[in-house]
Amino acid sequence: MRALLWIALLLCSLAANAIDVIGFRDAAEEQRFRALSAELRCLVCQNQSLDDSSAPLAQDLRNEVLLLMRDGNSDEQIRQYLVDRYGDFVLYRPRFTAATLLLWLGPVLLLLGGVLLVWRSVRRLQQQAPAATQDDDHATESPDNSPRL
Repeated sequence: MRALLWIALLLCSLAANAIDVIGFRDAAEEQRFRALSAELRCLVCQNQSLDDSSAPLAQDLRNEVLLLMRDGNSDEQIRQYLVDRYGDFVLYRPRFTAATLLLWLGPVLLLLGGVLLVWRSVRRLQQQAPAATQDDDHATESPDNSPRL
């Protein structure tokens, strides 16, 4: 039992070392950094922002973003540097360009295609329904054209 306790304490101490502590100069720098890193995607985790990820690459990218900020680069210059290096995927909201056209318009085109498919199916069923009722009317009549009972 004591061995399990020691292992648990060791694992907790390793997890504590994994926390990335960044020393900011002031609150404005921290706020700008947090806003910028929340807009950037972790390239390893892919579903987490750079701010939320604990992957080693995310730590490296956070340090790089901070260095670029301290070098006097604007937020747009930092974003462009990361896009040039890693591609549009690094942005949570990729820019609307020819390369990302399908990414932005794909969901709308799929929705419109689905609506068109449903509309055509309903229309086809409506056209078949009157023909089926006419056939039913003819089937209920006897050969001498008197209605059956």
